[in-house]
Amino acid sequence: MAVAVDSAQQHAVLVRDTVVVAAGGITQVAEAMQRLEQAVDDPPRWVWWKATDIRPLREAGVWLRRSWDVREAHRLIAGGLHAEPDLIWAIAHGLDPTTRPARRTGDLFDLDDDDPAPVRSDGYLAPAALDPEWLRGEDRLCTWARLALEAAALQQGLLQARPHGLPTAAAESGAALLCVELEQHGLPIDRRRMEQLIEAAAGPRPLTDADAATSRAARDASVLQRAPGFERTDLRNPAEVKRMLHGVGVRVDDTRAHHLEPYRRTHPVVDALLDWRKAERIATTYGWSWLERHVGADDRLRGSWTACDGGAGRMTAGAGLHSLPTPMRDAVAAAPGHLLVRADLGQVEPRVLAVVSGDQGLARATIADDLYAEVAQQLSVDRQTAKIAVLAAMYGQTTGPAAGALERMERSYPAAMQFLRDAAASGERGSAVTTYGGRLIPVSPATEPAAQRAQGRFTRNAVVQGAAAELFKAWALTARDALHPLDGLIVLCLHDELLVHVPRAHADAAAHAVHEALQAAAHHWSEGAPVRFVADIRIIERWSQAKD
Repeated sequence: MAVAVDSAQQHAVLVRDTVVVAAGGITQVAEAMQRLEQAVDDPPRWVWWKATDIRPLREAGVWLRRSWDVREAHRLIAGGLHAEPDLIWAIAHGLDPTTRPARRTGDLFDLDDDDPAPVRSDGYLAPAALDPEWLRGEDRLCTWARLALEAAALQQGLLQARPHGLPTAAAESGAALLCVELEQHGLPIDRRRMEQLIEAAAGPRPLTDADAATSRAARDASVLQRAPGFERTDLRNPAEVKRMLHGVGVRVDDTRAHHLEPYRRTHPVVDALLDWRKAERIATTYGWSWLERHVGADDRLRGSWTACDGGAGRMTAGAGLHSLPTPMRDAVAAAPGHLLVRADLGQVEPRVLAVVSGDQGLARATIADDLYAEVAQQLSVDRQTAKIAVLAAMYGQTTGPAAGALERMERSYPAAMQFLRDAAASGERGSAVTTYGGRLIPVSPATEPAAQRAQGRFTRNAVVQGAAAELFKAWALTARDALHPLDGLIVLCLHDELLVHVPRAHADAAAHAVHEALQAAAHHWSEGAPVRFVADIRIIERWSQAKD
């Protein structure tokens, strides 16, 4: 059943094949959708061009379980982020996307057509139908919904040829709907605590530009006073910082933090500089203006969300939601009467590698809570060396402290290592790779050996990282469904981590539901492979309490 909403987001329709099920205002259609959801044990699978189209329906209170997002299915089929309706239509119909008609630009050379057919005689979507203003009126809304149904049916046919393609498309569609909900719910913030953290790093809230300049100078002085003779150094200029460090006897070729860290005790200016950088990041990226832009009057931090990053398929977020500095996590706190449930997948990429490669030895290692300790025992090395070796294998590093352990991995985990080599070889040739779930990851041919090797390292990791993203989304959606009766809401998806906001009375049940959701999702996603997935699940009041 397809859903379409007009460009003004005031009217919507539900269409089943050629039958109009419901049409009217947003509230009226949302109520019809909710009745259909509740009327049957097997709910309908809602089809739409993109999840953001149904944002007003979601805001009207409709809660949906199953969907097919035409845009996200296209991104799975074709790779990348580009997913305009005319491109989606062309790929689904087997048309050459490079010869689709040019879109209307609004200039004098556009041809007028008062009521164009949405599909041209050559099979492409008509440019006029891509204009948001075209999507007005019940007849056109019904037409647009039927076109979505047609595109979805063709996409399903294309994905049947890819192992796991159909369930992955369903999960990607659900993830896009979850992104709409994440934008709607927001991340709960303790505003007073956030203001304290910002003030500690950036100084008091500035009332004028002069106030901001004074706070900036005070931050700089905490470093410069430790480097006599270099008080005029611009700490935001790497060349000047290196000159200052050389001047006080710290000889470094690179001023990035991880290169400076070993010199922290060499001279007081290094320690101060590293602390300054943390404060500067909060002041410039997560300061007072950021707080005013992104944290609403309801004390919720909101940003844009995307179901895939255009590469291996990880979810992405704006407003700093995916890069909030660790000290600021103390300000992410449950609202009164609520708690947070935080769940973090453990050692997920090597466990995923065991599934996608079918390596039985690596699968046996996943039975342990600490996979790296088990691998260390199998390779007869210490845990740290084993961890470095496993990560090096997935990221294409062949030298360093784990080189010997990598050679042992070839003997202990031959299927996993061959899987990674095959993926790297494809990238080096400039050939696309496909993830376990069927996502196409295109690469461009390269002629320089260094560029070829870089592409090989990318594809080697992308087939693992992409599969891990697919498992994560399946888990998140399974948890979303289980949390709904508990009034639990997912408020953050961070790489391999879920953060759930739930009424205090339901916190224990929510934590159990998240655990059970992982087991169910992993079993379904892996088709019952003998690979164990684990998560650290904690009930907390503040996000900062998640780590010991």
